[in-house]
Amino acid sequence: MTIESDFLIIGSGIAGLSLALKLSEHGSVSIITKKEKAESNTNYAQGGIAAVFSPEDSFDIHVEDTLKAGDGLCHPDAVDMLVRQGPRRVQELVEWGANFTKKKDSKNSPYLLGREGGHTRNRIVHAKDLTGKEVENALLSAIKSHPRITIYEKHFAIELITEHHLINSKESDRIHCWGSYVLNVPSGEIITFLARATILATGGSGQTYLHTTNPSIATGDGIAMSLRAGALIANMEFMQFHPTTLYHPEAESFLISEAVRGFGAELKTKDGKPFMDNYHEMGSLAPRDIVARAIDAEMKKRGEDSVYLDATHLDGKEFINSFPTIYEKVLSFNLDFTRQPVPVVPAAHYTCGGVVTDLHGRTSISNLYGSGEVTCTGVHGANRLASNSLLEAVVFSHEIYLDIINSRKYASSPDFPSIPDWSDEGTFNQEEWILISHDKEEVQSIMWDYVGIVRSDLRLKRARRRVNLIYKEVEKYYKKTKVSEGLLELRNLVLNAKLIIASALHRRESRGLHYTTDYPEKDDVNWLKDTIVSQHKGKLMVVE
Repeated sequence: MTIESDFLIIGSGIAGLSLALKLSEHGSVSIITKKEKAESNTNYAQGGIAAVFSPEDSFDIHVEDTLKAGDGLCHPDAVDMLVRQGPRRVQELVEWGANFTKKKDSKNSPYLLGREGGHTRNRIVHAKDLTGKEVENALLSAIKSHPRITIYEKHFAIELITEHHLINSKESDRIHCWGSYVLNVPSGEIITFLARATILATGGSGQTYLHTTNPSIATGDGIAMSLRAGALIANMEFMQFHPTTLYHPEAESFLISEAVRGFGAELKTKDGKPFMDNYHEMGSLAPRDIVARAIDAEMKKRGEDSVYLDATHLDGKEFINSFPTIYEKVLSFNLDFTRQPVPVVPAAHYTCGGVVTDLHGRTSISNLYGSGEVTCTGVHGANRLASNSLLEAVVFSHEIYLDIINSRKYASSPDFPSIPDWSDEGTFNQEEWILISHDKEEVQSIMWDYVGIVRSDLRLKRARRRVNLIYKEVEKYYKKTKVSEGLLELRNLVLNAKLIIASALHRRESRGLHYTTDYPEKDDVNWLKDTIVSQHKGKLMVVE
């Protein structure tokens, strides 16, 4: 079965949905999402969207805060574009139906602006503590009755369709993408989706780690598919660990937004002593990489399983009003933010690296674009500034829209080459699911134990050896087995683990989110550059 449309979007978070609404004015849009349409990292984003609305703020200050957090690796042109488009893109979300929390007195700014780690001004536009859900619902509502947009739920992209799949393939200076082979998960049918332009909006790879704030969908599918297709991947060593997730055996790494610290909560040790002032002048509101390492250091130094987030000195009613979802969730574990400090630990949160794109969202593969966490746009550098991620998604999706429309990719009849249907000849079903689930848990444990907040060459090389063995086993299993959702996720997750390890071993310095005890200092002479990786004949190669 083949489905043709003008535009194919893989993923249904803020990046994919906002772009779909714009492209649909010029052609048909197919959105494929491997779970339900509302299941995305966007939906779980508590904090908000950073944008300049206050008269006490400015574009230059937001740019400076972003560059400082990125620790030398941000691309200034990308950051400048991001910040200057911020207010207009936020207003666009409002026009689509998003309701952000407003000030009672709106003389200066219409929105109640919060502050998070690394920001020197209040600039976080939010919908209490459910900003992502508010945005996601508004976009889905706007899309719901649109005649040119079709959402295919429970459809899993297997591979991007490129020259490698053509019946009469010819050598070309540049790889082209014509769409994707997609598994209809409930039926098992594999569909060929063809489009004039394909856009990756698949999110990050937080599930590579044992403890993560990410939903189960975040297995790095877009990154892995792009690498296999021949795209360049950058800066995968920079995995951001959110400093504060609830420490409770049943909490499943429930994220406690950085906005709670912006509201005035303090990080303390078990005996009630604040410690962040010992690590950074901004205290509990220091950039995330510094806070996560400080928490890790305090836990190891004291032999304790967590630190504590203390909000007991704040106005209880105001706290509950500002963070109703967080308060109720924590209370469900018999912990009351207004009466006691709450135990917290870091967890894998955001993939700062990804598929390399330019300022227009174009990847190194022709007709393939990327937006959101799946990409490395140059905005985040070595450490993402809090709440720049949702903004990055809408800004770069807008730039993709402009590039596609200006290039008139939709204006003529599509001329697709002869593309064969997916072949699973020689494969068969195997009832060995226990092996797949075990491999996934093993990879996650390896990454958590050896490729976490603090690294060393010894740990990284041990991780590489063990992950490489699993990778070979999974690839062998994949070649002889009919595809399934679990197998596809495992295959992508293992490849993301390899990417993170290879990138971390290559960078012989400590910068931003990458800290290694073998090279504890920052080296601006040799390492003030992105780590760019490609794959050739199944082997990862760092591109100098």
